[in-house]
Amino acid sequence: MVAAGLNAAGQPDRPQQIVSVVRADPRTGKLVRSVIVTAKPVAARRAAEDAVGPRGINRAVEAIAATQSLPPQLIHSVIKVESNYNPLAVSSKGAQGLMQLMPETARRFGVANAFDPVDNIQGGTRYLKYLLDLYNGDYNLALAAYNAGEGAVEKYGAVPPYPETINYLIQVGRQFQKRSTAAPPAEGRPAPAQAAEAQPSGPAHIQEVVGPDGSVRYTSR
Repeated sequence: MVAAGLNAAGQPDRPQQIVSVVRADPRTGKLVRSVIVTAKPVAARRAAEDAVGPRGINRAVEAIAATQSLPPQLIHSVIKVESNYNPLAVSSKGAQGLMQLMPETARRFGVANAFDPVDNIQGGTRYLKYLLDLYNGDYNLALAAYNAGEGAVEKYGAVPPYPETINYLIQVGRQFQKRSTAAPPAEGRPAPAQAAEAQPSGPAHIQEVVGPDGSVRYTSR
């Protein structure tokens, strides 16, 4: 049985778990029923799922993207590819939450709880904005760094030739184009033709470039 009351501030207390236990009294040997009331721990999984539903996540993306002057389609595309909107996702490498932030990246961009949807989106969006500024608005380089790390992009001076990263760019690009085409302009928001001038375009297609020495690199086109 679970019960919840109000605290001194008039806010709901943490849910309580009421357990009835029957055991033998050590002195008399008689069966005695006792009731134990304990604070029922709210699992992180359930808390994160209930914190922000699909509509709430959409509102959060819209608001947070606006603070960084980024198209919400980009944030949605990254979330879709990274975690498929699972706020509790954890990768084999330890990336966490909706936008799959590594713990050090989360700390770097002020994320206190990577499994909190809003906190995660804020950190991931700030990181994307930082990368786009770092690479002068080049979506492919920014997304490649988001996926493979800034060191990998610096090493190759382009999109690193990692199959996972190349596929990541393709998947995010597809999601971006799909969402940009499907979403009608909201009231007060510029139409697609106007928006193209007001904000960077989405991820472009990438192409393989083979150098004279046989080296391979990937660039946007």
